[in-house]
Amino acid sequence: MKVAIYPGSFDPVTNGHLDIIKRAAAIFDEVVVAIFVNSAKKSTFTVEERISMLKTVTKDIPNVKVISSDKLLVNYMQENNIKIIVKGLRMISDFEFEFQMALTNREQSPDIETLFMMTASEYSHVSSSIVRELAAYGGNLEKMVPAGVIDTVLKKFNN
Repeated sequence: MKVAIYPGSFDPVTNGHLDIIKRAAAIFDEVVVAIFVNSAKKSTFTVEERISMLKTVTKDIPNVKVISSDKLLVNYMQENNIKIIVKGLRMISDFEFEFQMALTNREQSPDIETLFMMTASEYSHVSSSIVRELAAYGGNLEKMVPAGVIDTVLKKFNN
């Protein structure tokens, strides 16, 4: 069984994230969508809120599992016998950081492979930070965030 992990902060989940999840789910037997605590990022949504949003938008994709972990990605992968990381790329600037992370992960665990997937062109400009900025000012999120979580995102900023 081929299992891949798609790690990220998903703060919040975007249509670009969902695009990668769906395409990875069509390739692998199971895709673990994993929220890892990133000490370098201050999250807007709690881990529980992000899990809920991800479960909402992936409920119709039977081979997707949503988890969270405070472990190092490679340690989680070793403990769960996962060998493949899927990473989405929007722009060339994403590649520089993700390439560095892929090499670091391989250094930590040489049997791990990272596969890069380009997001669909209509989502190449969408990022969680842009979504948060628009939401803070009541912008239209319809083309950026899955329909099932738009209200959740907007409510977070209207309180």
